[in-house]
Amino acid sequence: MSHRIHLTVNGVPLAREVEPRMTLADFLRETLDLTGTHLGCEHGVCGACTVLVDGRSVRGCLMFAVQAERASVVTVEGLAALCPQRGAAVARGEATLSVLQESFHLHHALQCGFCTSGLLTTAHALLSETPDPTPDAVRLAISGNLCRCTGYVPIVAAILDAARRLRTSA
Repeated sequence: MSHRIHLTVNGVPLAREVEPRMTLADFLRETLDLTGTHLGCEHGVCGACTVLVDGRSVRGCLMFAVQAERASVVTVEGLAALCPQRGAAVARGEATLSVLQESFHLHHALQCGFCTSGLLTTAHALLSETPDPTPDAVRLAISGNLCRCTGYVPIVAAILDAARRLRTSA
């Protein structure tokens, strides 16, 4: 038995039929082909499936798609459109990165990339609420996202740099 849901994903309103037990992460990956949302542990521990639901970071593997009824969901693919400095370029169809994504690139804050989408959405939620975070606040915010490659130092540096760049361009 399927259930029809209505939601907005990366700024696009849509309606789809889903099985009641389908997770939001599976819905994004399998139904919408938004494969930037990664599935790691599927128990909510690793943070690879983190997306934004109504502006808050949420583990996509722990939420059913039907729970996103009438919600606004943003995946890593939609982050640039949320960036005030880049949103107009995205609206014109120009490929671009958000300031946060650019900072991750500049600081080599990714290696294999598996954890990156969850870290980016988590960091976006942090910077939306706290535009000038301390290093400890960044470390606390990303403490639920596991990375086996970078040692977190470049990730924290990238988030702090993005915060600085966003504040100076505002």
